[in-house]
Amino acid sequence: MRKIIAGLFMSLDGVVEGPGPADDFAAAGWSMPYFVPEIGQYIGESGAQADALLLGRATYQGFRAAFANAPRGDPAAAMMNGISKYVVSGTLTEADWVNSTLLGGDMVEEVGRLKAQPGRNINVSGSVTLIQSLLRLGLLDGLDLLVHPVVVGQGRRLFGDGLTARLALRETRTFSSGVVLLSYDVLADPAATSS
Repeated sequence: MRKIIAGLFMSLDGVVEGPGPADDFAAAGWSMPYFVPEIGQYIGESGAQADALLLGRATYQGFRAAFANAPRGDPAAAMMNGISKYVVSGTLTEADWVNSTLLGGDMVEEVGRLKAQPGRNINVSGSVTLIQSLLRLGLLDGLDLLVHPVVVGQGRRLFGDGLTARLALRETRTFSSGVVLLSYDVLADPAATSS
């Protein structure tokens, strides 16, 4: 069975998005001073282990704007345009970016169907609301956090009130800029399975 692995940039105080509107990718500018080539290499390695992306609406629209019409020869755009993308949204009526499919209906059923298909990992990037839902529903298999040595002070946090998770550390890595990778396997949450 395929695994769903979510990857996020996170500050030391747990901020993963903002401050600013959820669809403003520049709002996460706090992470840029810490980006070094080795982080890019890690992201490439992670991407090579997947053959699909699962995205929420805001991340899908942001990625589409950034990559759909990028110049030929841009390797990041080629990868993003070529990979299968599955979009979870209650507001979109179509997903018109190449290789994109809008998931409708019950999320547990739709995502379960994707996981049961043959293939490599399904990566989730950004899409905080989606990641929170996947955690609550017991559908997320892995969580890769790139923790940045900065305290942002405000913005959206992944782990808010009421969200629980049991995690097992799979890997750690320290990058030259002080960013630390914390890779976790998500374990079954007894609270989620008993309700």
